[in-house]
Amino acid sequence: MNSLDFLGIRHPYGAATHLNLKYVSLFLLVLQNASLILTMRYTRNQPGAMYFSTTAVCVTEFVKMTTCVFILLYQHKGNFVELGKLLWNTIVLQPVDTLKVAVPAFIYTVQNNLMFIGVSNLSTATFQVTYQLKILTTALCMVVMLRRSLSASQWVALILLFAGVAIIQIQPSDPAKRAAEVSHTEQNYIHGLLAVIVACCFSGFAGVYFEKILKGSKTSIWVRNIQLGLFGTLIGLVGMIMKDGQGISEKGMFYAYTPFVWAVIGLQAFGGLTIAVVVKYADNILKGFATSVSIIISTVAAVYLFHFQVNLQFCLGAGLVISAIFLYGRPKPPEKAPSPEQPANGGSGK
Repeated sequence: MNSLDFLGIRHPYGAATHLNLKYVSLFLLVLQNASLILTMRYTRNQPGAMYFSTTAVCVTEFVKMTTCVFILLYQHKGNFVELGKLLWNTIVLQPVDTLKVAVPAFIYTVQNNLMFIGVSNLSTATFQVTYQLKILTTALCMVVMLRRSLSASQWVALILLFAGVAIIQIQPSDPAKRAAEVSHTEQNYIHGLLAVIVACCFSGFAGVYFEKILKGSKTSIWVRNIQLGLFGTLIGLVGMIMKDGQGISEKGMFYAYTPFVWAVIGLQAFGGLTIAVVVKYADNILKGFATSVSIIISTVAAVYLFHFQVNLQFCLGAGLVISAIFLYGRPKPPEKAPSPEQPANGGSGK
């Protein structure tokens, strides 16, 4: 397997580069997971003018699409004619196949908007841990939609995951005992929690549906992502106009955009690229490790950046969630090979 064939690039150094890419991609995934939530929370927790989150979602989808276009252009050695033919043949001349992607594109766009609602109303660490419920929803969707089976340890992991999130959510009503952050904006805990739960449900369904589309055709993953970005941009524009149209017409689409807002857009857009590399080169145990480390980093950073108050109940719930991630990512035990027939005389067979 070529070390850079996810981009259509050949590399002369086989296994060593493969190993390096695995750990570099995992490092980038940890960095992306932790920094995205922290940066997003920071931009939604500042006093003063607030940007329109719907515009950020729309711009993110556009950046994702253009990034994949440049990747395909690189694969075709800068030949715009070949790239144009490819996109015309796979997108325009196959409308039914292209329209299949509209479903996950719509769901992903709604999910990204819900993430902004969740991170605006929940503390960084609480959001990060609760959002891991997407593992549960994805697993259930795989069982129902793809007819996959889960091992006993994976079912146990899902129960631990649900229990850990539940422990974190059932916090004492006393603010002095509740894990919380200092906030400069008005927050609604219930709205944030519901937004994250619905986003997790959408994430599970869309992820499995998109996987089913990918495995059901020979279309390049980058073409599929261009289709996702195209529909996502159009759907994002509709949502942007419906929700914030009046405000945008008065203040402009990029009102209150700061370098941190652009950082959120970049981290979201290129996060999918990082995940694509991780999926190719890392196993589930290492991906679970990356997710767990990002939760720990987010929590520690939130203590210093947002004065997040950690209590024993939060530590217990987060510990269960991290344990569940590791347990769920463990490979299934291999089936035992049939034992060789024993000699008639009862010897060892040697």
